[in-house]
Amino acid sequence: MYKHSINFLFAALLTTSLAFPHLAVADGKLQTQLIAEIPTPAKSISAKAALERLFTSTEIQAEWFAAEFLAQVPIEQVRKLIIDLKGQLGNYQAVQSNAQDYLILFNQGAVPAKIVLNSKGQISGLLFQPPQGKVANLDEAIAQFKALPGNVSVLVKEGKITKAALNPQTPLAVGSAFKLVVLKALKSEILSGKRSWKDVVQLNSSMKSLPSGMLQNWASGSYLTVQTLAALMISISDNTATDTLINLIGRQRIESLSPHNRPFLTTRELFILKGKENRNLLKRYQTSNQAQRRAVLNGLATKPLPDVSDFDEGINPVALDVEWFFTASELCGLISNVADLPLMSINPGVANPKNWQKVAFKGGSEPGVINLTTWLQAKNGKNYCVVATWNNSKAPIEESKFMSLYSSIITQIATSK
Repeated sequence: MYKHSINFLFAALLTTSLAFPHLAVADGKLQTQLIAEIPTPAKSISAKAALERLFTSTEIQAEWFAAEFLAQVPIEQVRKLIIDLKGQLGNYQAVQSNAQDYLILFNQGAVPAKIVLNSKGQISGLLFQPPQGKVANLDEAIAQFKALPGNVSVLVKEGKITKAALNPQTPLAVGSAFKLVVLKALKSEILSGKRSWKDVVQLNSSMKSLPSGMLQNWASGSYLTVQTLAALMISISDNTATDTLINLIGRQRIESLSPHNRPFLTTRELFILKGKENRNLLKRYQTSNQAQRRAVLNGLATKPLPDVSDFDEGINPVALDVEWFFTASELCGLISNVADLPLMSINPGVANPKNWQKVAFKGGSEPGVINLTTWLQAKNGKNYCVVATWNNSKAPIEESKFMSLYSSIITQIATSK
């Protein structure tokens, strides 16, 4: 939900000449580690060899990349990214290739990658997708999740059958994954005939929130269809689109589908409550009953949004009891309800769409909170749901570790189905 964290999930350094699909985190931090363009070697080199060289050389050279890249990303950042991957996954072993896709193997896991070379043999596009931890089976993955500090829930289902679980009925803060219940409420109103995907809504300044998203920068009074708002809410976790839909549907209707969240917060309200200048207001909200909390929220309508820097990446967790709470079981039910909507597949999260007939994804995060929720349909028609949530109020979340474990579960399912 926060600027750097709500669209899941990996630090993205974006290419100037080649657009790769990536996760914005989660909530989209859901972040894909993505490198773009850099300067000029004299000899041509194969794509596989260029990848191998990055992980086997004692020092990565700037001349291996196209010039435009270094203008945006210092070579030191590239070197640090490679060092971090080695530190997380252990010793480099090999690069496997499959057409234009590559898998970089380490002794403790693997990283799917894409690479593009220009005519001079320089790297002009390089994408590292979420790392995949190496686990022998689902039980081992669950054991590693259980060892994380704080509170963790995990649920893996094949159809209605539970394949693995850890605290699946425990409500935890899930960041922007709450947007699944907003979409379910909207879908219900469309199916009942109350609304249509083609309905047009006017962007109201009172609905504008902080990033993630882009509508906060649009002119007030702009017209958008309900379908556009929903697509932005899910694919890039647009907070302003979300609050506009909450206002359209009504808080009471969404609360009827969300028993742990009463009152149901908008993203704007959460940002105001957690802003650095509003700590007294936050404390009042935390110590109030439900009726008093509603009164507090009514008083926020005229308060300005805090500065976005209040929510910069790396800050310590703030008031994790003021959030959106769902169990892993509830999230499986929510994503299964909306998985048929085409907009759910715009951002596939950490799953590789090539391995599946269909993928639906939503994630969420803020300091101390991370969630990944994925619905998968295998090519043999079987459906799967994979949900994992981690809350830690004492320290920032180690997102790379969490996502590596989560990816290992999806890999386990993909290779065993």
